[in-house]
Amino acid sequence: SLKTSRLVDKDDGRYQDNLNRSNTNMTDHQGGSDMTSQTTSSASGIGLAQRKEIYTYKAPWTVFAMAWSNRPDPSSQFRLAIGSYVEQYSNTVQIVNKRPADGSEADYGHSNQVYMACEFDHPYPCTKILWSPDTRSGGARDLLATTGDYLRIWNVTDDGSGRGTLLHKREALLNNNKNSEYCAPLTSFDWNETDPNIVGTSSIDTTCTIWDVTTQTARTQLIAHDREVFDLAFARGKDVFASVGADGSVRMFDLRSLEHSTIIYESPNLDPLLRLAWNKQDAHYLSTFMVDSRRTIILDIRMPSLPVVELGGHAGCVNATAWAPHSSCHLCTAGDDSQALIWDLSQMSKRPVEDPILAYNADGEINNLQWSKSQPDWVSIAFADKLQILRV
Repeated sequence: SLKTSRLVDKDDGRYQDNLNRSNTNMTDHQGGSDMTSQTTSSASGIGLAQRKEIYTYKAPWTVFAMAWSNRPDPSSQFRLAIGSYVEQYSNTVQIVNKRPADGSEADYGHSNQVYMACEFDHPYPCTKILWSPDTRSGGARDLLATTGDYLRIWNVTDDGSGRGTLLHKREALLNNNKNSEYCAPLTSFDWNETDPNIVGTSSIDTTCTIWDVTTQTARTQLIAHDREVFDLAFARGKDVFASVGADGSVRMFDLRSLEHSTIIYESPNLDPLLRLAWNKQDAHYLSTFMVDSRRTIILDIRMPSLPVVELGGHAGCVNATAWAPHSSCHLCTAGDDSQALIWDLSQMSKRPVEDPILAYNADGEINNLQWSKSQPDWVSIAFADKLQILRV
């Protein structure tokens, strides 16, 4: 039986325990995975129960990389890609989906709410997975990118079986170091939403590379930091991006003038900065955090060097942050204390932000977090061998 998971609404102090829920533990005949769908029942009625829906998928390995499909069509809205974290060469990517709620495609043959639609091998663990932000016409390919030893791009298509299962094909392996049998592992990447032909990768060799997806060539490679680069993120628009790394700095670049970069923040003791997330609704703000830190740093690029606010709230180190795709002032953070916290930053310029407005307690240390762009009511978290989809 699952432990009690708790949703905490900090606005009114109510603690809603998922005690009166319907649990179903079933085995998926494809992959032997346990999947659980749980819905909170409460005295507050149907609205709250729907709002606090939770779907759990159990993978056969530790889940780390994770991404929501950006396509708006109903068959793709709950399509997620997850990557294994196994300390060996052979790793795996799975694409999972949620069965339609209306039962119109009940002939999928999966008795579980969340099922595996596709699986393929991946060398080394994925450091990041992203779906293409190009969501034009239904005819556009549903491309998926992964980083690890190299940047790979995959094409995912329906297999025509009518069971909701998918086929995969590797479209490209992008390598800018053709003269050596060795590669510098890629730590992260971002896919430009304004121009989906642009992908930027970060590497332990201190460089960032900007790739042209169509020609499968590097447009430019630049030495971005003094030490390893751990993350890269594009701002809104196609030209500006920022990176963080082991030298403790956040650096901002413009593709139109790459001879200059701007250091917009350095951590107090130059402690490594692990991740970076850009607010796509208000491009003045981004979030980052230091290694082994319980605090999330919010920066305003108009006021470099000093954080606008630092968010506490976690009792363990922060592992991931995600801005709400539909709101300029909401951020989710997750960490080793098994908590996912949602913050309202609308008043942060006037007063400190002391408490989150919503908290979720998972059954393990949360390694990753993603907020769905196509369905902004949903976030996903990864802990241990579980992917969990939460309605917020």
